[in-house]
Amino acid sequence: MCGINGFISNSFSAEQKKSLVQKMNLTLSHRGPDNDGVWAEDIIALGHRRLSIIDLSAEGNQPFFSNDERYLIIYNGELYNYKELKLELQRASHGSNDKPYFFKTETDTEVVLAAFIKYGTKCLQLFNGMYAFAIYDTVEKKLTIARDRLGVKPLYYYYGNEGFLFSSEIRPIIHSKIKEFSLNKDTLAEYMMYQTVFAPNTIVKGVKVLMPGHYLEYQNNKATIAEYYSLDKIPDTASGLSYKETCLKVDELLTHSVQRRLVADVPFGAFLSGGIDSSAIVGLMSKVSSEKIQTFNISFDESDFSEAKYAKLIAQKFNTKHHEIKLSPADFLKQLPEALAAMDHPSGDGPNTYVVSKATKQTGITMALSGIGGDELFAGYDVFKRMAELQKKSWLNALPTFSRKAVGFAIQKRKKTSAGNKIQELLGQEKINFSSAYPLSRSVFTQRELSGLLKDPNPYTQINKIISEIPQIKDHLLSAVSISEIKTYLQNVLLRDADQMSMAVALEVREPFLDYRLIDFVLGISDEMKYPHTPKKLLIDSLGELLPLEIVNRPKMGFTLPWQVWLKNELKSFCEKNINEFSEYDFCTAQDVKRLWQRFLNNDAGVSWSRIWHLVVLNNWIKENNISIS
Repeated sequence: MCGINGFISNSFSAEQKKSLVQKMNLTLSHRGPDNDGVWAEDIIALGHRRLSIIDLSAEGNQPFFSNDERYLIIYNGELYNYKELKLELQRASHGSNDKPYFFKTETDTEVVLAAFIKYGTKCLQLFNGMYAFAIYDTVEKKLTIARDRLGVKPLYYYYGNEGFLFSSEIRPIIHSKIKEFSLNKDTLAEYMMYQTVFAPNTIVKGVKVLMPGHYLEYQNNKATIAEYYSLDKIPDTASGLSYKETCLKVDELLTHSVQRRLVADVPFGAFLSGGIDSSAIVGLMSKVSSEKIQTFNISFDESDFSEAKYAKLIAQKFNTKHHEIKLSPADFLKQLPEALAAMDHPSGDGPNTYVVSKATKQTGITMALSGIGGDELFAGYDVFKRMAELQKKSWLNALPTFSRKAVGFAIQKRKKTSAGNKIQELLGQEKINFSSAYPLSRSVFTQRELSGLLKDPNPYTQINKIISEIPQIKDHLLSAVSISEIKTYLQNVLLRDADQMSMAVALEVREPFLDYRLIDFVLGISDEMKYPHTPKKLLIDSLGELLPLEIVNRPKMGFTLPWQVWLKNELKSFCEKNINEFSEYDFCTAQDVKRLWQRFLNNDAGVSWSRIWHLVVLNNWIKENNISIS
């Protein structure tokens, strides 16, 4: 796992570009402490920071040249099927002398480059992994950058009069000083509503993120983007199979995914919360690995917040070398400034991941497997059941709108909570269906509430576009919800936070549930087989007797901390300062933003800590990164 940077421009000298990329590399030093490499010629400079995972020798340092030195690559990620591809490429003949490719290293980086030389961008169809890379053709003066299918690894870029600039993180771009970067006010409402910004946009004006499953080619000052993988369809991969056959296939695909992700030349382990997803990953790791698995659980003194007993149960069952890292909320609080400083793109979440990653890294681990993606794929969130129930209530659309609005108003008056506000807004929609209901599922505010905080509220442009592209097929509503969750919450919150917070401490995280072959198969399974009558029933049935009943039937807890208390006590002055500063921006309605803060302090049931914290984080991020508001 690494960090990559690049700048291609006719407006700067080669030396200027090289110096700029060297500075960008320095900004990314946390992502790759093992080596720092920069290469430059006339119109381009490329930089790389290396975190060695496979082939730890200096031969794997980057930028990395092809045998004939025509092509070079900078690469961030892991290609899980690189050994099979390497064998195929060794058998094949290509190149100027039409000879079999000679591999100089044991790295997956060289396999990616060799596959690109032989197949061009069609090589992306062969890759199974998490990656973001750039390959430059020194003869045709053509740059190609690409990102993995699910968007596990990030790749940001800026394209303007100054040239084309790209990086694994946003901060090297905005700190490059090639121009003054400003807040993207067009995405502000979206951030306030969803605690994030949906790709391809970011919170910084002019800075984009390459979409998952896409590649970009830059030549002669022109950029073109193409898609090579899409989630906007329901595959027929599972059609005709019985429930038993379906379960066997899920088990086979997930087991294979775990096995592939255990290839590393460094110490590795797994995050173990004691929930179904992480327990399943640990169980399968123990099943396929000849080594003793190391597991990591963060536990808290307060029993309400601790899942340690469940993690310990799994560790004992699979005989892992278990690390229970005990923290008090005060310990966590002390690390919060570090977590905020590590934040590359503002997010309402993230500090939890930072603390877990840092504690794991300090034990000597460089790579860890995670259960991220299990909820999205196997209907683990409440939104799956809510959307299924809503589908049965299509009769609501037969009621006059004014009647539904009256009912919604009565519910809101009675509940006086965020949930009550959402129900009121949903019942007031012109038509109640998946497309109108889903955008509310992850929202922090309703449209009405947002209108009181921002002078120009319009959060729905991107999420409505995402939802409109998702197929609505009979008997596959749950797959539509899965795709929605993957393309919104998973890719733009969970994966972004997992990358920026784990890489802040040079820890690589791999997610077996996000193997594209597993995803393609599960999306093709009907609602009847996938409906979670019990928690993640399909996944549990597929695993057979792998997990004990105590784990299968335990209550879903999540990683919980006393934020509500902190914001009113230990973090009060920090929050108040940032809220007051945020309220004074010209795009805010100052009085209403300050009123929201006071309602929270007054224990208003309709204002939870999560409706405050992401605003605090955004203002702090703007100040820390000197982002212009103009």
